[in-house]
Amino acid sequence: MNVVVDSGNTYSKIGWFLGDNLIRYETRLSFTVLIDMIRAELPERIIYSSVNRPLNEFLEALDRDVDVDVLNLTGVLPVPIQKDYETPHTLGADRIAAASGANWMFPGKDVLVVDMGTSITYDLVDRDGIFRGGLISPGVRMRFNALHTFTKRLPLFDPEKNPEFVGKSTKNAIQSGVMNGTLAEIEGIINRYRNEIPSLCVVICGGDVPFFESSLKPPIFAVPELVLIGLNRILIYNVALQ
Repeated sequence: MNVVVDSGNTYSKIGWFLGDNLIRYETRLSFTVLIDMIRAELPERIIYSSVNRPLNEFLEALDRDVDVDVLNLTGVLPVPIQKDYETPHTLGADRIAAASGANWMFPGKDVLVVDMGTSITYDLVDRDGIFRGGLISPGVRMRFNALHTFTKRLPLFDPEKNPEFVGKSTKNAIQSGVMNGTLAEIEGIINRYRNEIPSLCVVICGGDVPFFESSLKPPIFAVPELVLIGLNRILIYNVALQ
């Protein structure tokens, strides 16, 4: 059994794999709950990916005496795709994991991965398995927080699916601006890529996918667990190299 851990800016995710098969996954976990889940059923191997919590903190919480092989996804760890990126040491682990998962799920295709989390990332991995880079923009909640933080009178609101385009109140206007503005950005960027690569395959993932999935024009593939799948592929790849 392999366990893959994606510790993000806000919450953690965990997946249990038998070979390539995702048996179970949990999302929106606190770090404490994540550790308890792993200790309750120790796997053979773990791959750990985090944008904000170092490996030693994870190992200390897990207990160093636990006999489990733990692989840390860093910029120097071998991955099953190539990186055409000027600053690979700054490339987020979640981005390279999602790209690895997309390349494995859609072999021989140019794939754009749109990950809708704390930030929205757009990453292109081409048909030859080369990560070409992409874009990073603020996520939905970051946009709501920015309007609230950088103005004196605008309240903080939560995301809402399919708000009215023309808001008739301050709340509705903010929700429309953030949600419809984000949708327009996503559609516009996808269209820019498709103009250059007509056969492009688009895959969306991340916690905010449910807000936009039904509004995006097909063909779009929604794979919420894409980062976990990619982490597992990286783990399998490194085991094969040993």
